[in-house]
Parts: sequence; C-alpha cells; structure tokens
Amino acid sequence: MRKKLLNLPPLPAVLLAIISVQAGAAIAKGLFPILGAATTASLRIGLSALILLLVNRPNFKSLTSVQWKAVIPYGLCLGAMNFIFYMAIKRIPLGLGVTLEFIGPLLVAILGSKRIADYLWVLLAGAGIALIAPWNTTGIDPLGVGLALLAGAFWAGYIVLGGKISRLMKGSDAVSVGMIFATVLILPFGISSGGFSQLTPVLLFSGLALALLSSAIPFTLEMQALRQMPARTFSILMSMEPGIAALCGLVFLHEHLSFKEWLAVTLVIVASAGATLTAKRDKL
Repeated sequence: MRKKLLNLPPLPAVLLAIISVQAGAAIAKGLFPILGAATTASLRIGLSALILLLVNRPNFKSLTSVQWKAVIPYGLCLGAMNFIFYMAIKRIPLGLGVTLEFIGPLLVAILGSKRIADYLWVLLAGAGIALIAPWNTTGIDPLGVGLALLAGAFWAGYIVLGGKISRLMKGSDAVSVGMIFATVLILPFGISSGGFSQLTPVLLFSGLALALLSSAIPFTLEMQALRQMPARTFSILMSMEPGIAALCGLVFLHEHLSFKEWLAVTLVIVASAGATLTAKRDKL
C-alpha cells in the first residue's frame, strides 16, 4: 500500500499532498488555543521526523558530502517555512495567511517562465488569489502579514531546494533527513513557549494525526512530484492551495464561502489545469 501511495504520478501526488496539508491545518487550528503555535509546529515537525525515520530508515553513512550540503538547507528551510506560517496564522485569518504565503511559489513560477502561455496561468491564479483574499477586512495584524510573506519566501526556497535535492537522493530519504534539521531548528521555540506542559494523550494523538497529514505524507509526495516535473510547474499547481483550503474549511470547520470566493476557487483550478496541460505538451 505504501509503495502504491509513494509511486503516484506527479499530478495526483501534488493534489493529494495539498488535500492532506489542508486537512492537517484544520486539526492545527484546534490545537492553537491549547498548545500555542510554536508548540503545535514543534509537535508536528518532531513527530513527522520520527515517523519518517522509522518508516524509511535512511542510511546516513551512505550520504555523500554533496547530499549533506543539499539536505541540510532544505531541512532548515522546511522547518522555518512551517514555523513562521503557524506564527502568522496565529495573528491573521487562515485564508489570508495561505494567500499571502502563496506569493512565494507564484514568484518561482513567474521567474522560471519562458513562454507567454505560462504567464496566463500565473495571471489566472493571481486573480483567484486576489478574489479569495479578505482585502476589505479591517484590523489585520501587520506583523502577521509580514510573517506570512516571510513564510512564502521560505516556501519558494523549499520548492527550489526540493527540486535540487530530489535529483541527488531518493525523495523519502531526503524528507526523512531534512525533517531532522527542521526539528532541531524549531524545537527550542516550542519548548520555551511552555505548551508541551499542556499535552494530554488525546492532544498527543491529535498531534500525531497532524504530523501525518501536514508533514509526513505531503512532503514525501511533493518530493516525488518534484522529481518528475519542473519547479515552475509545481509552483503553478500549488495555486490550488487556497481553493483546497476553502473546501477543507467548508467540510471540517463549516466555513461557508461567498460567490466571489467560489469564483476564486474556479480560477485557481483552471490555472492549475492549464499548467498541467502545458507540462504534458512539453514532454511530447
């Protein structure tokens, strides 16, 4: 079963990764009031690292110096991306946080584009993002906005570094080793925040589900996809993130959307479909 999951074609792998992340975000939202953002992020990354190490059992002795030099910054970038994003959505709405964070992958798509058609998909995705963002909301925390944008910069770095490391080592090994360095980076913040003292067996089980849905499963699927598609195409496909977030909000959190917001979902799905068709033509 695990082999079938990790041998998906690139498009289903990306879609499943996005759905998994957003389902995990719904769980995280419930943990924030009790554990805090820093401890929730630490619990997510730390448990993910343990799960991946137990399942994949990477051979550390076989890693070359080139692989170590690539996987360490990849892991640190991964950890920073998640920690800073959780700190952002503690201060601003999740929809706005996802929208602002996506500016990073969108910039990767624009900078990596070489054809006019690619800009069309980026523009469609950008229009969807503009529609789904709560621009008229007053009282938005400027620090939260800044943190979301910074998380987006680390997301862009994660895509670029992930594409590089996926060509140097097996995706499951890269994620497993990278998560160790992500844990080392953010665990001190989680410990110092004092949230671990609130842990109960039920909360620990929720953290385990969060680790599986938000990190262990999607990061492995993303590494697999990055081995088979350009970072630019991956970035445009990730434009589905706000749309899937809206759907998960409806299903798990009963957050209903307006017509304008559903129109935004449609635009980002069209952009993603167009990017996929373009990628297929490039391979023919």
